[in-house]
Amino acid sequence: MAAPSMARVTTGGGMLAALASCATPAHAPPAPAPAPAPITIAITPPPVVVPALPRRAPVALCDRGMVAPGPDGRLLGHFPYPETPATTLVPAPAALGDDTCRVHPAMLPDLERLIAASNVDPTVAGQLRAVSCHRSVPLQAQTFCGGIASGRTQGFRDRAWASAPPGHSEHATGYVIDFGTRDGGGCPDADACFAATPVGKWLLANAPRYGFELSFPAGNKQQVKWEPWHWRWVGSGKAVPGALPARRVFARANTLFPAAPMLPR
Repeated sequence: MAAPSMARVTTGGGMLAALASCATPAHAPPAPAPAPAPITIAITPPPVVVPALPRRAPVALCDRGMVAPGPDGRLLGHFPYPETPATTLVPAPAALGDDTCRVHPAMLPDLERLIAASNVDPTVAGQLRAVSCHRSVPLQAQTFCGGIASGRTQGFRDRAWASAPPGHSEHATGYVIDFGTRDGGGCPDADACFAATPVGKWLLANAPRYGFELSFPAGNKQQVKWEPWHWRWVGSGKAVPGALPARRVFARANTLFPAAPMLPR
């Protein structure tokens, strides 16, 4: 009797082992899928497109010959500018010390604020003055051609490096002032040393707050003389009354040869 009993036990154990082998094995939970790598898309700003100007005819200069404007409209490096009529202009504040200085009325409020701010700063108080403001086209012709007739320069291109041909000066717009200082410390007017004077340094740090930008910065690709004294008004923002017309006047110049510092557009 013992043998059959042992066989059943053995058989039962085998069945248990077989059933155990058929059981579904336990699995570890699946590993989380790795987070996808961020996708970086390089956005290239659209190229600046400057509309081409109609080809302009050669211009007679100083009764000495004809000069053809370049394909971008510049004559000897300078853009053409409209002349603001004298009847539109207003006297600049007397604090600038030049009773012949006349400016576009749109810039007058910011100019007054700039003068007031300079007078609060003890380093430049009372020193800011005007050297040159609006210039008519005939006056610009005298300025440009007189430099050649005097022998100071050898020709049109040399003269244009420091002075714009008539019809191509920012001064004709009434939006420009050449600033000077009453205490130049030996620095003459309209000279690069103006940048090192207290007034020159103050303007570079503060003039943009009042809507002024430097037309011809050092090393400009327009290939015009560095003029740290020459500031044009375009308004500190588009909402400033009169700023949009001023910005349109200088739009082509500022697109091809940005001012520095240049105000946000």
